[in-house]
Amino acid sequence: TSGRASVVGLDLRKSAGKARQKLGYMAQKFSLYGGLSVRGNLEFFSGIYGLSGVRQKRKTEKMAEIFHLEPLLNSPTDSLSLGYKQRLALACSVMHEPDILFLDEPTSGVDPVTRREFWSHINALADHGVTVLVTTHFMDEAEYCDRIALIYRGRLLALGTPDELKGLAAKDTSTALPTMEEAFITLVEQASEEDA
Repeated sequence: TSGRASVVGLDLRKSAGKARQKLGYMAQKFSLYGGLSVRGNLEFFSGIYGLSGVRQKRKTEKMAEIFHLEPLLNSPTDSLSLGYKQRLALACSVMHEPDILFLDEPTSGVDPVTRREFWSHINALADHGVTVLVTTHFMDEAEYCDRIALIYRGRLLALGTPDELKGLAAKDTSTALPTMEEAFITLVEQASEEDA
């Protein structure tokens, strides 16, 4: 209802279309078109982001290769397993090489191998200069991030590196740091005590 929002220096009120070209988003709930084939979704989303012709064809092929979708290109998206649906969703969200990528619980419900693969992709994107914001309820996944914002009941409890947050939650400096999950629970309990 108030305030100002900008993305890579672009005011969202004045330049929403330009800002959208700099953003990628993958929803927690599968949100692609089930009636389209895998290729159809890749082509549709690349078209939305302004790719066409040879560039679109090359990008579609590259995403299919990177995310191991080649054997499924002609398959209806509705027929895919959850893991492949999530791979396709991630491929569509990075098709246009965004500067900032929002991933809303990207590994929720997928098997451990697919989870590990997703984090390999996420880390590769970050290594190439993409700012990746991930929401997750898996604290072991949060540890893969450079910085973590712990949010509880809509309130920011702490912000820092995984080790900084563990240090905030450590009860005694002579013992080993708590796990990320233990740190989260401790910080939530401390916030609840302060609110009481």
